[in-house]
Amino acid sequence: MAVHFFNDDVDFSISDETLLKKWINLVVTNHKKRLGKITYLFCSDEKIYQTNVRFLNHNTYTDIITFDYVENDLISGDIIISIDRVEENARVFNVSFEQELQRVIIHGLLHLLGFKDKSPEDEAMMRRKEDESLALLNTIV
Repeated sequence: MAVHFFNDDVDFSISDETLLKKWINLVVTNHKKRLGKITYLFCSDEKIYQTNVRFLNHNTYTDIITFDYVENDLISGDIIISIDRVEENARVFNVSFEQELQRVIIHGLLHLLGFKDKSPEDEAMMRRKEDESLALLNTIV
């Protein structure tokens, strides 16, 4: 199917959509799943906060919200990412904006693939899977 990138209330665009789409598809197929429709929406802190309150009843800011529409092995969903949080987290973790953005992009996909991050064990597994997925990005030409 397809991966789509949109922005809402921020002036932002992906620098290499084709590369990221290949990467996302590779991660999905490496998990023995099929790519359905995945939409990434990039927005501000305020927009993601409003979404978090409205749909999840969470009164907090966050970097990412994932809405899961997975059916069996067909991976589909909406992934909302706060560009403001990505910028802030890049500074906090002393990485480039691009590196942090890639980590958050794949983090949302890993949620759709069934990985969780609520317990310390789940969080450690999520980090390993993020690192594995990020390493795959460097193999795509």
